[in-house]
Amino acid sequence: MKILISADMEGATGVTWPADVLPGHSQWERCRPMFTSDVNAAVAGFFAGGADEVLVNEAHWTMRNLLLEQLDDRAQLLTGRHKSLSMVEGVQRGDVDGVAFVGYHTGAGAEGVLAHTYLANSITGVRLNGVRASEGLLNAHVVAEYGVPVVLVTGDDRTCEDARGYAPRARGVAVKDYVSRYAAICRTPSRTAADIRAAAEEAAALAVRHEPVRDAGPYTVELEFDAEHLAGAATVVPGVEQTGERRVSYTGDTMYEAIRCFKAVTTVVSAAVEEQYG
Repeated sequence: MKILISADMEGATGVTWPADVLPGHSQWERCRPMFTSDVNAAVAGFFAGGADEVLVNEAHWTMRNLLLEQLDDRAQLLTGRHKSLSMVEGVQRGDVDGVAFVGYHTGAGAEGVLAHTYLANSITGVRLNGVRASEGLLNAHVVAEYGVPVVLVTGDDRTCEDARGYAPRARGVAVKDYVSRYAAICRTPSRTAADIRAAAEEAAALAVRHEPVRDAGPYTVELEFDAEHLAGAATVVPGVEQTGERRVSYTGDTMYEAIRCFKAVTTVVSAAVEEQYG
């Protein structure tokens, strides 16, 4: 049994503030061990549940945040950019039986600690076929095309609620409770590690590949931005059309196409953001 862990940082133990997750800040350095602890707990749980192999894919920001020197020796780390499937890179290899979303968060415009979708700001809402979309929902549709179930989700309590919509059988672990976008009631690392390990051990039983989902498309993605010029910038990407003053949409026949177009849009839009005025 092989497990792929997609590891984001906003939903990690103790994280509540932008400086906690932005490389170069002292608070980021402080939070990196707690992030690594969450991942290690999942690794340990999956091996206890019968996994033979665990690949951890770094999915946050520069994708160079986890501390390799503190990682469980049984796991391997896929770190750095740029990757074809970004946050779920590795699932396309055909040997993954289950995916875990560790340190995830809610989507842009939703309640949740450090809620966003790909870009920390600028994007104020994302919908997939009319449904509000978090990174978890988007990535769940991607891995489904490879026949791989989402078996574990960790983050704040709102993230666990969100996950019940796209992965109802997955085990969920809330490492903190939402108070505001920048505040949470946090459990200690020792407590969250125990909770994540126990949930991952149970989740291993759910790691059973199924038939790839090939006929669920087409997928229409709608994005709303906080400034009209960003919508105009996004239309540089082929197939993206402006549908409102601050909105664009596009359609992909598969989720693979849809997520790669999403990456292109966010790359173009981030380059169009001015430091002071957005």
